[in-house]
Amino acid sequence: MKIKETPLKDCYIIEPTVFEDDRGYFYEKFNEQKFEELTGMNGHFVQDNVSKSSYGVLRGLHLQKGEHAQAKLVSCLEGKVFDVAVDLRRDSPTFGKWFGVELSAENKLQFYVPRGFGHGFSVLTETAVFAYKCDNFYNKEAEGGVLWSDKDLNINWHLNTEEIILSEKDRIQPSFADGNF
Repeated sequence: MKIKETPLKDCYIIEPTVFEDDRGYFYEKFNEQKFEELTGMNGHFVQDNVSKSSYGVLRGLHLQKGEHAQAKLVSCLEGKVFDVAVDLRRDSPTFGKWFGVELSAENKLQFYVPRGFGHGFSVLTETAVFAYKCDNFYNKEAEGGVLWSDKDLNINWHLNTEEIILSEKDRIQPSFADGNF
């Protein structure tokens, strides 16, 4: 397992060591001890989620607030997505900055998004199966978010605007300037 730092404080890209031969491949998807040793971050996860989406679907930007905040370790098990994290921690040196990475079944990369970040992804292939490991349980009352198309953030989702498919919830998220996080 290799850990790559990103421009965002406490956000990491995780590249597994993959063993391939004529039978296929094997890799260790997660190891709590190695993760904590390499990042210094808590690697104890309590909930796993999986979503399947079609081309053009954009999910985000979401977060859990307060005592229900969640760190996430995300990956794409089928297809390809552009995954984005936005630092919403007001006391962070990278507050208001975003970073994105392409995650795919082919590259097998994972992206660690710490608590206090907004998170979202756009689907770049016909379908994508996306996996989330979360370090805290979901709580509907603690939902927060930022509008995917916020002008202050200016995120490039790697899709044309007319291709983007949104849920009603994601159409009406508040702006970054509103600070609902």
